[in-house]
Amino acid sequence: MKKNILALAAILSLTVISCKKSESGNKSIIKTDSTETLVTDTNGKIDSISESSSTVDVNGKKIEKTDFVYKATDGTLVKVVFKNDPKESTVAITSNKKTFTLPKIESKGNETIYKKDDMTARVQGDSLHLEQGNNIIELKRTKI
Repeated sequence: MKKNILALAAILSLTVISCKKSESGNKSIIKTDSTETLVTDTNGKIDSISESSSTVDVNGKKIEKTDFVYKATDGTLVKVVFKNDPKESTVAITSNKKTFTLPKIESKGNETIYKKDDMTARVQGDSLHLEQGNNIIELKRTKI
């Protein structure tokens, strides 16, 4: 009986020692330079609703991506990513594991319009008005 307990204790101690996690990380990951972008409202105050913003310099061209979470009137949460690069500006709307990417077609005053096929997104302040055929969805930016 003592031999069984000693053998079990030895196996447990070897298991604990051999399962030590390495916190050094993966050395082969390439890190990109990114800076935090602050989103301000019309009064110049920092917008605390912003979830994530980054600016990446790729071959001398700056690409800015800003992620937000919007909430529909039925309570559904939607991830919205605004991407601005020298070639084009787009909005990617993700809900129910589906992503729709719409290019920017017009910007007038405080309203920006993105459109692709029969889907149109109108962004004004912290609201997003999404139209697809006869369906109209109202989204408001939210805090998580």
